[in-house]
Amino acid sequence: MKLNFAVNQNHVSLEIVPDELLVDVLRDRLGLTGTKASCREGECGSCTVWLDGVPVNSCLLPAAKVQGRSITTIEGLGNSEAPHLLQETMAKFGASQCGYCTPGFVMAGAALLLDKPDASHAEIVEGLSGNLCRCTGYTRIVAAVESITNPGVDIPLPDKVHPQHPDQA
Repeated sequence: MKLNFAVNQNHVSLEIVPDELLVDVLRDRLGLTGTKASCREGECGSCTVWLDGVPVNSCLLPAAKVQGRSITTIEGLGNSEAPHLLQETMAKFGASQCGYCTPGFVMAGAALLLDKPDASHAEIVEGLSGNLCRCTGYTRIVAAVESITNPGVDIPLPDKVHPQHPDQA
C-alpha cells in the first residue's frame, strides 16, 4: 500500500505493509528514533506523537490510518539548535534520568500546554497520566510543566539530606 502523509511538515510517500504500525514506520523506515517503542500496548506513552495536533500512541496506530494526515514527532517539536520551551525546562529541572520516556512526556506535556496554557497542577498530573517513567518520582517532570504555567514553581529539592543509617557507617 502506498502511504502519503506529512511528518514534521515534510511530505512522505512510501510503501507499507497493511499491518505496519506507525511507530515502526517512524523509527525503522524514516529514522525518527526519538519516538520510542517500549510497551507496544499503549500503556507507557513513550511512543507519543501528534496526529493532526492530537497526542496518540503510535505503537497502537496502524500506519495506514495516517493516510493524508499530519504527524509531529519529538524531532519536529524541537531539536538541539531550536528546542521547544518544554524541552529546555525539562533539562533545567533535571526531569529525566535515563531519558527513554522523556520524548513521550514532552509530547504529552506540550500538547497539554497548547490546549490549556493555564493548566493547574491537577490538570498537569492528569494530562501526563498516560506516560510512565521507571526512573523518576515524577515530581520534577510535573514541576517542569507546571513552571511554564506558573513561573513561581521552582526546581523541587529534597527537604533534607537523609543521614546514613548507623549500621552502614
